[in-house]
Amino acid sequence: MDWNRTIRQVHRWLSIIFTATVVANFVAMGLGEPPLWVVYSPLLPLFLLLFTGLYLFALPYAAIRRGAPMDTTELNDRHGRSQVPGREA
Repeated sequence: MDWNRTIRQVHRWLSIIFTATVVANFVAMGLGEPPLWVVYSPLLPLFLLLFTGLYLFALPYAAIRRGAPMDTTELNDRHGRSQVPGREA
């Protein structure tokens, strides 16, 4: 199992869930006084986004510290051409 890819995918889905809860919160506020569970519903995805985001932020720094070569697979376009100037794929 590739943990980096899994956490990246979880982070993406959490951002969608967080956005949906914030939109639902504004809709509920437009209709009147929303219940507390609606007001606080974005907090759980927000905290999970914080932890997954911090992990993803630290990945390149941890790789440099370990001396691992930089993974450039995400820097290549769909045809395999490098998007980094001066670097071939």
